[in-house]
Amino acid sequence: MVRTFSFSALGLAAVLMTGTAFAAPPAKVSNGVLVGDKGMTLYTFDNDKDGKSACNGGCATNWPPFAAPASAKAEGDWSVITRDDGSKQWAIKGKPLYYWTKDKAPGDKTGDGFKDVWHAAKP
Repeated sequence: MVRTFSFSALGLAAVLMTGTAFAAPPAKVSNGVLVGDKGMTLYTFDNDKDGKSACNGGCATNWPPFAAPASAKAEGDWSVITRDDGSKQWAIKGKPLYYWTKDKAPGDKTGDGFKDVWHAAKP
């Protein structure tokens, strides 16, 4: 009985350590595109260059940034950029990510192809 408990405790410790060693990606994939935690489509903007957001002010009102917490760390394809206002934003493969205010329900992709410069983000 003691031996079983020791093995179970070691197994649990290994699982817990694995969970803390690798952070979950900040977004998920749904129907081939990246989505935020509420299932809303994420977008990239062609005018962004070199991991810097070109969407500020009124643009960011319509295309809110996919905010990253101050403690967020880059991992794999994911990086964190600093916006002009000092806030943090998630990026994938160097491309900052945004929501589109006209998407109303999870799965909406109404911003895909908008003005030929906005695109649903692909993993």
